[in-house]
Amino acid sequence: MSHHHCHHDHDHGNADELGIQYNLYEKIDKENLQCLNESVEGSGKTVFKSWDKRLDTTNYVESDADEELLFNIPFTGNVKLKGIKIYAEDSDSHPAKLRLFKNKPNMTFDDVTMEPDQVFELQRDSQGVLEYSPKIVTFSSVSHLTMHFPANFGAETTKIYYIGLKGEWTPGHRHGVTICTYEVRPNLDDHKLKNLDSVSKQIE
Repeated sequence: MSHHHCHHDHDHGNADELGIQYNLYEKIDKENLQCLNESVEGSGKTVFKSWDKRLDTTNYVESDADEELLFNIPFTGNVKLKGIKIYAEDSDSHPAKLRLFKNKPNMTFDDVTMEPDQVFELQRDSQGVLEYSPKIVTFSSVSHLTMHFPANFGAETTKIYYIGLKGEWTPGHRHGVTICTYEVRPNLDDHKLKNLDSVSKQIE
């Protein structure tokens, strides 16, 4: 029994550690996160949640018109992506494939024909225990991650409860937040007009 108790503590320690590792959801720019083909608007954002809520099935995303889902995930800095976990129910609605694209913001279904940076064949995982490892070299500086789920195991729609992202985050320079320095100079046009006015008055 004592041995079993030890083992239990060990598992608990791992779970806490995983919770710390799988915290990249905190570094997602949720306001600008997009999920295309979601049946309920805004539901795609809910699957990026804390590790301890991964098995919570109250929030999930389900595809709408067909089985495809496309996530555009902007981060608030640069991420070295080291692991991905996906939790869905043990049914045909579980995604069967994941295609990853790095640093290609605002992708649409028209864009997914391009070659992905990495592809994973997914197995059904109703506990969120399987971990998929992105290529470290490729995904070492990610400011934007696109996740495309092109197919499931045969259902009409795809359903996902949890997507976990593990890695290291560093503050990065966001595109679009560039500081512009404006050159202050007098408006010559105004100046010229005034001169013309005074000249014409003199002629009169």
